[in-house]
Amino acid sequence: MTTVAITSKRKAYLAAEYVVVFFGLALLYFLLARGTSPIPVLLVLGGASVWYLLRSPAFDRRSLWRREALRLRPILTLWALSAVAAIAVVAVVFPEQLFTFPREQPLLWLAVMVFYPLFSVYPQELVFRAFLFERYGAAFGTWTVAASAAAFGFVHIVFGSWVSVVLSAAGGWLFAVRYQRTRSLLAASVEHALYGMLVFTVGLGQYFFHGAQT
Repeated sequence: MTTVAITSKRKAYLAAEYVVVFFGLALLYFLLARGTSPIPVLLVLGGASVWYLLRSPAFDRRSLWRREALRLRPILTLWALSAVAAIAVVAVVFPEQLFTFPREQPLLWLAVMVFYPLFSVYPQELVFRAFLFERYGAAFGTWTVAASAAAFGFVHIVFGSWVSVVLSAAGGWLFAVRYQRTRSLLAASVEHALYGMLVFTVGLGQYFFHGAQT
């Protein structure tokens, strides 16, 4: 993340740009293209983020992976506790949905488990963690994690569900903290993938399908 001092005018400009990019464009997509797959757009944005990051002289390219920073124990411990809580909530509130995806569509579920981290998770981490931290970190300072979580949560409005927005904002905070601490997009992506796969497996995937409704 860029740490050089910037003027108040520059901070205001970057803050306004952040609102337009992460809220304005997401809202525009919701209004004009709701119900279509966001994956093609996400892949383009992920590629654009890589282009920007590689051209940024202050960006540490090792942050795009940094395998040595991946520590699975704290990630898996928190994930396991979250998994127990998620299963309990679905079992009580939506018992008919518990594990429906792997039970009724095992091959599609398996495909999601394989391709979701590659074509959805890593591109999202490029945009909402690496790019956002690098581009807007100097403007938001200690609020960069919150800015990342807010943007990540709001963009899930494309699924038409307030549940997806709230859950994604919580997850976005967790993944942003992980990236901030490790400067490893791999660590943030592994954690993101685990929670995403949990959501699709336990019966909450309805809130993250295109055109989902509450």
